[in-house]
Amino acid sequence: MMRQYTEDELIERLRDPAAQRGAFAQVVSMYSEKLYWHIRKMVLNHDDANDLLQNTFLKAWINLDYFRGDAKLSAWLYKIAINECITFLNKQRNQNNVSIDDTDVFLIERLKGDDYLDGDEAQTRLQQAILTLPEKQRLVFNMKYFDRMKYGDMSEILGTSVGALKASYHHAVKKVEEFLTRDL
Repeated sequence: MMRQYTEDELIERLRDPAAQRGAFAQVVSMYSEKLYWHIRKMVLNHDDANDLLQNTFLKAWINLDYFRGDAKLSAWLYKIAINECITFLNKQRNQNNVSIDDTDVFLIERLKGDDYLDGDEAQTRLQQAILTLPEKQRLVFNMKYFDRMKYGDMSEILGTSVGALKASYHHAVKKVEEFLTRDL
């Protein structure tokens, strides 16, 4: 059985050329599931999420020498994953001629046709409500509501103040509530 290292120990092992591969394998093992679900909430599609997860770890591996360690390893990985998702979604918007300010209709259509989504109607409606949020609010909502991430960690990942994140989450919750109570 592989010994579990703390994040600080892992960072130290990642800097050691002799231990780097094993340490990175543990990083992948530790963060794959959390990052997959974070990515999946952004892009909704299982196959796209898997591809973006692989891209995230590939970018992390390639750029390992640039990780200075002044942020948490997890924050660095989330930042890479978020950037990969944003790039992917922007490409999808361009292909579908959707403005960044518009509701991501292509994601809503994808949500309806997703074979992997095993949620009921309420879950689908929640996802539709989330998709009506501006991208930054959607990101903050997903990180807080689903990932139960602390504002301090979100601030480190997104480079946004805690106060701004709290306000963004508050507005997102209001918009989701309005969407869900509409037509009742």
